[in-house]
Amino acid sequence: MTVMETGSALAESHYTISEVAAETGLTAHTLRWYERIGLMPHIDRSHTGQRRYRDRDLRWLTFLGKLRTTGMPVADMVRYAELVRAGDDTFAERQDLLERTRRDVRARIAELQDTLAVLDHKIGSYAVARSEAAVSAEAAAGSCGP
Repeated sequence: MTVMETGSALAESHYTISEVAAETGLTAHTLRWYERIGLMPHIDRSHTGQRRYRDRDLRWLTFLGKLRTTGMPVADMVRYAELVRAGDDTFAERQDLLERTRRDVRARIAELQDTLAVLDHKIGSYAVARSEAAVSAEAAAGSCGP
């Protein structure tokens, strides 16, 4: 990933929107939308107005990706981002939100495990049926005689 450097003595990495898109798999449109709805506030800008993402922004995007994977609604993700920005006094509400999401994920996992058991049973049934059909075909071929 190409990095733009600041003019400071301790140069901090900055990434363009296209670099972040390539790194995260999100589109530039999605990154702009995240910013618009409050999931990615305070993205630095260059003197020409181009977005300049930092490492902390990439870490936040990784976390948002995990929340998306859980199926958390965007509205809840935005609420969580607002709570993070509001500070340490929101720990309890953030925890509640994540615990609700964890319950939902566990319920989905249980449902998927049940579904997997049904698929395994059906696949096993087909394997037995094919094996029995092969044995029957061999027996029929052997009984026809020379």
